[in-house]
Amino acid sequence: MVNGQAVVVGRDSVAVAFDDQRAVADAGLLLPATLAGRLGIEPLVNETVDLGGRAGGALPGRKVLSLMEGMLAGADSIDDMDVLRSGRTGVVLGHRVMAPSTLGTFLRAFSFGHVRQLDRVLDVALQRAWATGAGPGDRRLVIDIDSFVGEVCGYQKQGAAYGYTKQLGYHPLLATRAETGEVVHIRCRKGSANTQRGAKRFVEELLARVRRAGALGTILIRADSGFENKQIRQALGERGVQYSIAIKRHTPVRAAIDAIPEESWQPLADYPEPGEAQIAETSLGSERLIVRRVRTLGPQDQLFDTWQHFAFVTNRHEALERVEAEHRAHAVVELCIRDLKDQALRHFPSGSYSANSAWTVIAALAHNLGRWATQIGLPDQPPRTAATRRRRLWRIPGRLTRTARRWTLHLPTGWPWQQDFLAALNRIRALPAAA
Repeated sequence: MVNGQAVVVGRDSVAVAFDDQRAVADAGLLLPATLAGRLGIEPLVNETVDLGGRAGGALPGRKVLSLMEGMLAGADSIDDMDVLRSGRTGVVLGHRVMAPSTLGTFLRAFSFGHVRQLDRVLDVALQRAWATGAGPGDRRLVIDIDSFVGEVCGYQKQGAAYGYTKQLGYHPLLATRAETGEVVHIRCRKGSANTQRGAKRFVEELLARVRRAGALGTILIRADSGFENKQIRQALGERGVQYSIAIKRHTPVRAAIDAIPEESWQPLADYPEPGEAQIAETSLGSERLIVRRVRTLGPQDQLFDTWQHFAFVTNRHEALERVEAEHRAHAVVELCIRDLKDQALRHFPSGSYSANSAWTVIAALAHNLGRWATQIGLPDQPPRTAATRRRRLWRIPGRLTRTARRWTLHLPTGWPWQQDFLAALNRIRALPAAA
């Protein structure tokens, strides 16, 4: 702008020079970096993860922070972490950003036991974040459990295999908080792992974790038919946990569905056109069996006038319509999986299985840090996707100046979401530092 008039410059007349030592590539990372400082992530990692004398084992906290912040900026490979070393980005982050080669050596130093140490960091970070007011408190906590395939390229990935989707990759297991999309537990598994492999222990660890983090109210676990397991349901019932778990149409299930009287089926009003759906309930042993049947209507209707049945078992006693609708809402877990794949879990960068397992846990930490930054900083706004947070808040170009020994971060004039950024930053800065 010159004298209030916009100046139009031809593209070909713009000279390009990468010479600004004060520039900051992703200045908005100041938000999650500040929150990481309030939660004490770096000292927590230093105290918890002990790689001994292994190569790359020094300063684990700083390396985990570098990986997390790179992931929030959109890095999905180790080489991408170099973007944080440009200009004065390290001043905004509050620590020296480690080189990609150093981070790769660090990840390759992990064994199974070290990954479990890193999982402990996720556990304690959840406790600290929920203690700031981000947790459910005595409200009901709804948790969705699912698995997904993390596809890889090439045949040098240790543990990668072809699973039920016929894709080469890993088969991580994760649990998410339905209300906010936080990852409360995650575990990388080999690509050939059955959906239920390690599920019972995973659920037991999950329940202990959320109780430690301060979940005082009722807990509801939702899962698809891949987690149909009597031992899991028995363990949940013994702990007073509610569940609704989809079940395959085995012979006893089909018999129970066929025995439902026709007059017991109730129309489902909110089912999208051109389909038709009805719901009913019966029992399967001592458990409540709820069934939804659907069929397609209109010009693309089915060749035969038949119903498709989808059943789940539950120990809940509320009204049929509410229980069925809330079980269908289990699909929100796919939004969290989408965000993870939109960030670091688009790829698994190492040839080492343990390194990729560590990468998976760090990806969950980075995902949660981004969620907490807006959940704590902007509590009145609905949850945003990872791509939206990255575009609006993290990837803001900036420039650092220093006057009278004080740094000032200059951000673009007229940034559409500057009020959100400032409000979130002020709330996060008001948090007490972790002990």
